[in-house]
Amino acid sequence: MTGESRAVVLLSGGMDSATCLAIARSEGFACHAVSFDYGQRHARELDAARRIARQLGAVEHRIISIDLRTFGGSALTDHIPVPKDRSAEFPGRAIPVTYVPARNTVFLSYALGYAEVIGAWDIFIGANAVDYSGYPDCRPEYIEAFERMANLALRATVEGGGRMILHAPLMSLTKADIIRRGVELGVDYGLTHSCYDPDPAGRACGRCDACRIRRAGFRQAGLDDPIEYAP
Repeated sequence: MTGESRAVVLLSGGMDSATCLAIARSEGFACHAVSFDYGQRHARELDAARRIARQLGAVEHRIISIDLRTFGGSALTDHIPVPKDRSAEFPGRAIPVTYVPARNTVFLSYALGYAEVIGAWDIFIGANAVDYSGYPDCRPEYIEAFERMANLALRATVEGGGRMILHAPLMSLTKADIIRRGVELGVDYGLTHSCYDPDPAGRACGRCDACRIRRAGFRQAGLDDPIEYAP
């Protein structure tokens, strides 16, 4: 691997995508980070993405505006309450209302077009099948299917003979494993944002599914979570 190899990295501003960016950098990629202003309930995660891109040395960071509120259907893009204080059986088998319809497919499609334009053959996504909140587009079979589709869809692969690789390096890791790996790579988790429903001051609620997974991960890793939570 040479330092000249380019990769597109999906960067949400959360812990997983920050760790994913750090892993891509550690493998020698020049990382072009992409975030999305997709009509989510708050912009704090985009502020976090900007900080993370700078801290981890992305060569470029683009924020793309799309509006998934057009369809709604999610507690993150519609007038649907964010679940709080779910039972110990969470996440269980049910897909939660915080699932955003086709979000990863939309994001990866943009990343795919961007990669083809800049001559990158690698795309990184922080999908995880262990602490994945029940989202169907975070499963390994989804990642494998998208990669197959990607290599059928591009001029660069059909005429150029190259192969697009979709990396999901966190897929089989627990949240504690992800945190430990990120700490090894110098990720400042104090810059990240995970909460689905922060308070007006931007502090994490501590009660939504994302906060509960995050806090449990830090406990299991034996580390303190550096972000601020609402009282």
